[in-house]
Formats: sequence, structure tokens, C-alpha cells
Amino acid sequence: MSHRHRRARIVAALALVAWGAGSVLFASASPAQESSGRDTARGVDQARRRGILVVQVEGAIDSPNAELVDDAIERADDERLTAVVLQLDSPGALDTSVPDLVRRIRTSRVPIVVWIGPTGAEGRGGAALLLEAAHVAFAAPDADLGPADPLRLDEPDESSPAEVRTELARLAEANGRDPGGARLLATRTLAAAAAAKAGAIDGVRPTLGETIVTLDGTTVETAAGKIELSTATVIGEGRDRRRQPNQDVVFDSLGLGGQLRHALLGPSTAFFLFVAGLALIVFEFFAASVGFAAVVGGICVICGAYGFAGLPVRWWAIALLLLAAFGFAVEAQAGGLGAWTFIATAALVVGSIFLYRASDLRPAWWLLLLVDAAAAAFYAFAIPPFMRARFSTPTMGREGMIGSMGTALVGVDPDGVVEISGARWQARTNRATPIGAGDPVRVVSVEGVVLEVEPEMGGAKDYRDRARKRRSADE
Repeated sequence: MSHRHRRARIVAALALVAWGAGSVLFASASPAQESSGRDTARGVDQARRRGILVVQVEGAIDSPNAELVDDAIERADDERLTAVVLQLDSPGALDTSVPDLVRRIRTSRVPIVVWIGPTGAEGRGGAALLLEAAHVAFAAPDADLGPADPLRLDEPDESSPAEVRTELARLAEANGRDPGGARLLATRTLAAAAAAKAGAIDGVRPTLGETIVTLDGTTVETAAGKIELSTATVIGEGRDRRRQPNQDVVFDSLGLGGQLRHALLGPSTAFFLFVAGLALIVFEFFAASVGFAAVVGGICVICGAYGFAGLPVRWWAIALLLLAAFGFAVEAQAGGLGAWTFIATAALVVGSIFLYRASDLRPAWWLLLLVDAAAAAFYAFAIPPFMRARFSTPTMGREGMIGSMGTALVGVDPDGVVEISGARWQARTNRATPIGAGDPVRVVSVEGVVLEVEPEMGGAKDYRDRARKRRSADE
């Protein structure tokens, strides 16, 4: 084959390869260009099947729970998740800006769903406002919704019923719900069924799973525009047909640190820790050392003070709790029940009842009674006996005890146990004068850690004493 023919065949082969590659590229590019020009439901569905994040919020919406919600929405936006479901069971907000949370929900590019659940849950105060702010709002059967006013438990005067009513209506209208029904939640408590009938929520769903699959096919308006949710698929046939989530459902809740902060911000927990910590510190003070009780008591007081820092406390009530600890300490030092006992008890009770400015934060009456009674009993009946045991320890050569009266706890014949000034001592007596249990005794001498005692009315003469006297006379 000539060089010219070989070159022609090479050129033809290259041309054929180029034509084939171009055909493949053209064929693969055409559908992509066509699909990119169409925002079809199938395309959006495939792009957004990236998981559903369920955030469980229980108790007051305080700073740890608020951070949990905020971080979840930010994560969902960054990862372009399908939706965020907030499972709420809350009496309201505490030391948290509710408008900031509402703004965070409204500016989310991912649909936010709020479900007040499980059955019997509540959504009051700021939680009711978050319910209306959500793109989709559901509640479990027998859940209680509202009243939304006051939004914050710690600042009941921060909002007015009229302002809350207006905001509820605005949020409901923005999400396609009935503004009139939403206004009812400002000052009233509605059952889930009544709220759904009034148009304040989108419906009643018994479980979280039912809530998720019900979202399938729902179109919501977010900061990114309208989004049609695809959350479920049908499996089984005939009577076995059912819907289940078509993507991963991930749960998120407070971590260990968040749970600790949330617990410390609880009004009942902070109150208990503060009172118990003061009692332990007083106990360790009379122990004349810095030991385990002091460390635990100090930690309890610090944790209680941390909780008070985020709660609406009356500082004069805290001063009364400190006065109570001081009064009980004075009475324990005196070793009786006197005027300071009554002063300290009154200070403890009044300080406990009026500790929080908001009545909704006041611990249950039975908890107040239990904590105050336990603290008073500890101060009055636990510390004084400890002090007597601690400071009446027998010491060598305490001649000042000679002549003191006491009681035989165990029969002294010739050895036994007696109680002198509230302290127990080993004792012995003359064999000729045994002392029965419960009989009064008198200390006649101290030999190391053993007391020589005799009956109250005087003891018999020991024959050894008579012998010693005769020897002395003969000498």
C-alpha cells in the first residue's frame, strides 16, 4: 500500500472517529438542554430527595432549644434537604427572641413543618407562633394549641394580645391558612380538632410518620419560591397498599451539653439545686473541713445561679433563701430550736413562693412543700447531732468532766457505756457498785478514753482502797 493511500485511510479513520464522538455528545447534550429548560415536578423531586430532618423540641423554647432549631434550619439549607419537621411540645418561650425564630423560619429555603405532638402535647406561647409561622402546620389528636399570649414565660408583658393576634393572622395568611382561625389562638386554648376546623392549622395527624407521608404532593411557598414536596411512595398491593417515606428520615435533638443547659434553666431544677447546695455548704462548715459535701454544695449553688441568670427571679427572694441558711446555721450552733428557727423557716417559705416573677414558672406546690420541709428538717435535725458527735470526741485527760452527770446506756458491771453531755463514753465502775442500764451516773475520774463512774447516790468502798489505806497507816 502506497504512502498516499495509507495517509488517506488515516484521515478517513480520524474523521469517522470525530463524527462518532460528535454524534454521542450531541445525543447526550440534547436531553440535558431540554430538561434544564423545564422545571418539571420529576426533576425537582429527584433533586430534592435528600432526606427529611426531624427536630424534637420538648419543654420551654429556651436558648439551647432555639439554637437547636436555628442550626437545623441552617443545616437543611446548606444540604438542600427536602424538609425540616419541628416536633414541638412546649409551654412557650423562655429567655429567647421569638420574632428571631419566626424570621428564621420565614427566610428558610427549605420547607418547615411544625407538628405539635405526640398526642396530648401542647403548643402555647411562642410555640403557637412558630406553629403559624411554619409552611405546614399539623397537630396530634388531643393536643392543646394556644394561648399564644404571652409569647415569653419570663417576660409576660413583652407582648400584648392585640399584637399577638395580628401576627398570628399575618403568618396564617402567608401560609394559606385562615387568619380568623389563627386569631383565636392568641387568647384561647383550642384542641387540635377545633383548631383544624377553624382553619388555624392544616390538619390533625396522629403520628410523625403520618405527618411525613401526608406532605407528599403538597406545594409550599418558601424563600426559594414554590416547592412541591415528594415525601412518600406506595408499597404493597390491594389491602396491603400503604405509603411510606421515600427518603431517609433523620432525627435531631439536644446533645448532652444542651440537655444539661436546658435542665439547669428549668425553674424547678434551679430552685432545688440552690436550696440543696446551701444546706450542704452549711453542713460542711460545721464539719470544720473542706470535703465532699462542700464541693457538691458549691457545684449545686453555681448550677442554681446559672439557672437563675436566665430566669425572671426576684433578687430579694434569693436574699431570703440566703437568710434562711444563715438562720438555720445560727440555730444549729446554739443547739436548740429558738427564734432563729422560726425566722429561717419563714424566710425559706416566702423566698421559695415568690422566687420567680412569672407565676407560670413557679414550681408545683407539692415540690415547694417537699423541698422546704426536707431543707428545714436537715438543718434542724441532721446538723446538730453531727456537731455533737464531731466536737464531743473524747480526748485524753479531760479532767473538767469530773463530777458531770450522765446516764448508763449499757449496764456498767464493771465495764459498760455511758452518755455524758450527749456523747458516748466507755466506762467502768467499782465491782461492788454495779450500775444498771438507764440509771444515772457521776464521773469520778478520767483514765485516757475511759471514764470511772459511780451511781448518783455514791458508790461502795472498794476493798482495795481499804487495803491501801491500812498499808499507808502501817508505814
